[in-house]
Amino acid sequence: MSRLNRAQVQERNRAKVLAAARDEFTEHGFRDAKVDAIAERAGLTRGAVYSNFPGKRALYFAVLADVAEHAPEPPHPKPGRTGREALGAFARSWISQLPLAGTEGQQDPPRLGRYLMPEILAEEWIRRPFAQLMKLDAVLLGLALEQSPRSGVRAADPLPGRLVRIAEATLTTLYGASQLADAAPGFIDPFNVVGTCERLADLRLDDTWPPPHLAFVPPALPADEPWAPPPVAVDLVRGRPVRLGGDGVLAVLGLHRLEAAEELVRAAPAGAAVTAVLATASPGELGPLARLAVADLGGCLRGAFPESAWPRLRVVPDESGAVAAAAGVAVVGDGTEAAVRLDGGRIVARAHGRGACHAAASAPAGKRTCRAPAPTVRFS
Repeated sequence: MSRLNRAQVQERNRAKVLAAARDEFTEHGFRDAKVDAIAERAGLTRGAVYSNFPGKRALYFAVLADVAEHAPEPPHPKPGRTGREALGAFARSWISQLPLAGTEGQQDPPRLGRYLMPEILAEEWIRRPFAQLMKLDAVLLGLALEQSPRSGVRAADPLPGRLVRIAEATLTTLYGASQLADAAPGFIDPFNVVGTCERLADLRLDDTWPPPHLAFVPPALPADEPWAPPPVAVDLVRGRPVRLGGDGVLAVLGLHRLEAAEELVRAAPAGAAVTAVLATASPGELGPLARLAVADLGGCLRGAFPESAWPRLRVVPDESGAVAAAAGVAVVGDGTEAAVRLDGGRIVARAHGRGACHAAASAPAGKRTCRAPAPTVRFS
């Protein structure tokens, strides 16, 4: 039997710690769980736990992210489901994960994620990235809704336009239900929550996406560089590996700039692959939180919307920084916004700073300096 190399030993120990931590958090809850007990369950030292995770909260986020990423894949619905039907299915998938009132006054055991929001609320430096993760989730859900048929719409009616605000209202409803399910067991009625989300799909909100003002958009600079990303990355929206070597546009976004992903996908030409790479200066703690937020939404989205309605935006975590480095972003921070245009296996344009997503996505697939033109975006 061949000996494991150092990387393999680290991966094996990390898996042991995650499994032990999940058992400890499930049995005792986050607050009463002990790192020493996790180390004992894993058959490792306390130092080995901290060599893989910077603290108990980081380990808790990593456990929740691992659960979300390895949840059973839901059956994909057939095309033709209306936005109302899809939102109802999305809400049912979300609600199915919550502890609800049992029979004869008995309650389900506390869910593993009940301490997630208290831990997010505990630190300002965690709340701000989480707010941006919610904006990204709303964009993803809104893009899926925009691809779905609208219930009660006549053939002569105009297209529904941007539906990100409806997605925001849906996530607000569902996150509120999650908190009440933990704080007031038995209070929420799952049928009322699902029905409310279904009705949100029929709202006519004044929702538009104005492109950024060109005075604040940096020019996309020409480039002629090789594009050699890691061979495979994981798309959290689709829950499966994807290859990043094709043509299109790719942005490296710090966790304070995730809302720029909408500029990326709205400005990109039809048919182009569009990828948002999640970057952070705190990969040990904020990296798992980012994976959790998007993977949780992705699982519910895949079970509610047919694949034809899935947003074309791919979301790839990059805790190691390997994808960012391939894109020429050697140092990442939570305020990073950098984007590259890819054509023929090479980087042909790049932009940095606020507005970089719009600039690179709007740049022609050629070696020319350009200032990004405002795209023609029509919403009814």
